[in-house]
Amino acid sequence: MAHALVVDDDPYIREALVAIVEEDCLTTATAGDLREARIQLARQMPDVVFTDLHLPDGTGVELYEDLGPDSGIPFVVITGNATVESAVNAMKMGATDYLVKPINVERVKAVLSRLPRAGDLKAEIGSLRSELRRMGRFGAMLGNSPAMQRVYDQISRVAPTNLSVMLVGESGTGKEVAAQTLHALSLRRKHEFLAVNCGAISPNLIESEMFGHERGAFTGAERQHNGYFERANGGTLFLDEITEMPIELQVKLLRVLETGVFMRVGTTHEMATDVRVIAATNRDPARAVAEGKLRLDLYHRLNVFPIDMPPLRERGNDVELLAQSFLDDLNEQYGTAKHFPPAVKDMLLSYTWPGNVRELKNYVQRAHIMSRPEANSTATVPLQVSLSAPDVRSTVTISYGTSLADADRELILATLAQCGGVKARAAEALGISLKTLYNRLMEYGASATNKSADDGTGPEQS
Repeated sequence: MAHALVVDDDPYIREALVAIVEEDCLTTATAGDLREARIQLARQMPDVVFTDLHLPDGTGVELYEDLGPDSGIPFVVITGNATVESAVNAMKMGATDYLVKPINVERVKAVLSRLPRAGDLKAEIGSLRSELRRMGRFGAMLGNSPAMQRVYDQISRVAPTNLSVMLVGESGTGKEVAAQTLHALSLRRKHEFLAVNCGAISPNLIESEMFGHERGAFTGAERQHNGYFERANGGTLFLDEITEMPIELQVKLLRVLETGVFMRVGTTHEMATDVRVIAATNRDPARAVAEGKLRLDLYHRLNVFPIDMPPLRERGNDVELLAQSFLDDLNEQYGTAKHFPPAVKDMLLSYTWPGNVRELKNYVQRAHIMSRPEANSTATVPLQVSLSAPDVRSTVTISYGTSLADADRELILATLAQCGGVKARAAEALGISLKTLYNRLMEYGASATNKSADDGTGPEQS
């Protein structure tokens, strides 16, 4: 629900405005002077501010400066002087609109009608779902598999709220893109979205990066620094790899989430912040708690609304949809018109992509770069065994007395596993033809339908 702050030293004006605003289903807070207004701002960031230009201890201009010109919050000035000059001065100061005393009800309602509402977001989300059915897109996300449909449904439900969200999934599954979509579909979308990789910041600096520091707080702190919680005020903070955050800092993070206040390093002065936190991890959160990597109380505070991000191997033909999107971007960037040859399309669908969407994007970039400038198709480049691939045996042990046929079978299947299921690479490593490998697999009863792209013939991938 949207929130309005009404600032005026006249209690009758305040009451009149509150009555009109609350009729429009907004929550309200009031203040009679600048000091009270600042207290209300610290308690809850408003979606719109109505303020008198002249206050007992200052002006509405000062309140506007407190919010900052980039806050995006509609700022409506109340003036008792119904002249063109006063209206012009108010707009020059940065106001988005103005009201003249006595308050005109219809003018207030017109201002409120322009505010973004949760209902507007639901309609926008509904249109995005329609776009998904047509093009496989949902905001910045791409895919129309059942696994992704479930993710879109969860994002649709939680985005308009202020609930904390925990995104759980393997590396490369698109957790940051999901977080950006959550922010873009929320009432906070006009404010900052900041992403922080908790594992990429030095443990000695992470507290300063999160909460900021005062000049002279430590050696090298030559100037004041605003941390992520201060810069993201009113917006969304994405904490990636939350289990990599030092355990002692997790206590301070929990306090910010529960109280909405924090302190810069080097000061005892508390600052208020209004930030929605979206956390992410590629670990099992419950296991991280058991291993002491994540505090249990913080886990429960962040895991209000968990969303599991599916790996690419569970998304079916989304692989082809994503690959084509990446190729379209490269064609636009380089002024080319390349397409995937049948061999590459087969490869895309046959591989398990342990590195997920990130690995797929890297492969498409390699295929585009390695193709000849005059060619209309991408190159058929071999897949690289991903470092994130499941651990497989690098040696095969054959017991004494094992038949030659069984030993042959063990060696072929182990080599295929070592090559990530890419049959052309396995055949090359074994020193046999691809056709021979398929014949052997058929004899063993193994599926030959997941055929690699390196030959471009044979059964279609199921």
